[in-house]
Formats: sequence, structure tokens, C-alpha cells
Amino acid sequence: MKLLRHGAAGAEKPGLLHSDGTIRDLSGQVGDLSGATLDPAELTRLAALDADSLPVVEGDPRLGPPIAGTGKFICIGLNYADHAAESGMDVPSEPVIFMKATSAICGPNDPILIPRGSTKTDWEVELAVVIGKRAKYVSEADAMGHVAGFTVANDVSERSFQAERAGQWTKGKSCDNFGQIGPWLVTPDEIADQQDLRMWLTVNGKTMQDGSTRTMVYQVPFLIHYLSQFMTLHPGDVISTGTPPGVGLGMKPPQYLKPGDVVELGIYGLGQQRQEVVADA
Repeated sequence: MKLLRHGAAGAEKPGLLHSDGTIRDLSGQVGDLSGATLDPAELTRLAALDADSLPVVEGDPRLGPPIAGTGKFICIGLNYADHAAESGMDVPSEPVIFMKATSAICGPNDPILIPRGSTKTDWEVELAVVIGKRAKYVSEADAMGHVAGFTVANDVSERSFQAERAGQWTKGKSCDNFGQIGPWLVTPDEIADQQDLRMWLTVNGKTMQDGSTRTMVYQVPFLIHYLSQFMTLHPGDVISTGTPPGVGLGMKPPQYLKPGDVVELGIYGLGQQRQEVVADA
């Protein structure tokens, strides 16, 4: 099942992508795709609905982030050995955890905003995991039972804010529209192996990233287990699991985004995104 949210920013409605390619409205079934809606039992109920009977959403609506009310946007740094190498850093002995402000979250095709004073805005295609059931001190073996689904994330990063302005990484990760999520929340039954998904990103049509979740250092079940030892994971929380090589920081010389650029990215089976790059007002 591919769940989504459609409509104007801040007024999105729940929906799903039908097998015929149409968007079907779920407003008559759930208030929104958040919290209790993401519980495995509720997702089973939605999956049993007759999609043909649901109202068709006409036109080409904007897609918002596929989940609402995210409490925590947790990111894993340097989780691909080849990306760590291009960043000039060692593979960490334990997962590197940082938070991205939830105010950065936006729809999959909403623009990337270059913040004031930015000189090094960068891209990062990532597999994001959405929690569906409360997880605290869970074992690695039980971790996947707490997953509502998977989606695509662009962990947009301002490298000078991140690494040259002192303190932790958060200030370089949390600017407005630095967290495109979507287009869909894909339930686990549709993904044969989350550790064997090809992922890619282009800038102005040129391939920059072409990788696979096979090369993650710390895989999804371990990450959920590990995080749950330090904090309770709640339904709607998002874990962005790291990026493969090919970011602008790793180019020789480094290459960063500028207004007018177009970024496209995707993960096979999870859909794709397209963002125009514009200067923030």
C-alpha cells in the first residue's frame, strides 16, 4: 500500500495511490496519516478497503509529506562507508545520531530554499523509515514490527552552517524546506528487502548519486534497536538512514546548489522527488 497526503501545505488530506495510478481520497476513512493511524492494525484495515470505491482525486494535486505530526526527525550520519570516505571522516564505531528540526519537513516536490548567507547547500538522497508502533528498548529481532513503512528523504544540508559555525550539525540541517519527504509512505509488505534498494539523485539531469541500501554500515533493524535504547520512538517519528557517496561536498572541487538548479531523486519502489532550487525570501 502506498499512502500519501495531498493538497495545499498545512491543509493536506490523506489518500492512497491506487494500482491504476489514480490518487484515492481517504478523508472518509481517517482524519490524517499520523499517530494511531500508523499502527499496524489500522494499516491492515486501510489495506482491506476496496480502493475502487474510494473517491478519485482529480487533477494533479500537490503532494505533502506522507505523514503528519512527526515528533522526531532523526538522522544517521556517515552510515555509508564510501560517503564517510568522501567526507574525509572515519566510519563511526557506533551510529552517529543528529536531529533535524521538524519545521524543515515539506512535500517531495516543494522547492529547496537556499537560506540567507548560504554558500554550501548540498543534497543527500536517503531511505527514511517511519515508526508505526511505540518502540522502547526493542531488540534487533523485533525492530521491524515497529515500522509503518518507508519513504524517500532529501536530507538537504548547508555544509558551512553544519561544519564551520561551531557546535553540532543541527544548524546546517534544519533550515526551512531542508527535509523533503515522500511521495508515498510504502508499507513493508511491498518491500522485499529494505537493504537492497537502489537510490539515485541528479542535479540538472546529471547523475550525482547512484547507490544502494546494500552498502549501509548500520542497517534498519539495528538502527531502530539502537535508537530505542536512548529514546522512545513514537508513531510518526522519521529515521533518515544516511546517504551514499556523490554529495556536493565530496566533489573535486566541491559543487553546491544555486538558484535555478533542479534536483531529482528517488529510491526504486518508493517513488521519486523533483525540487527546484530558489533563494529563500
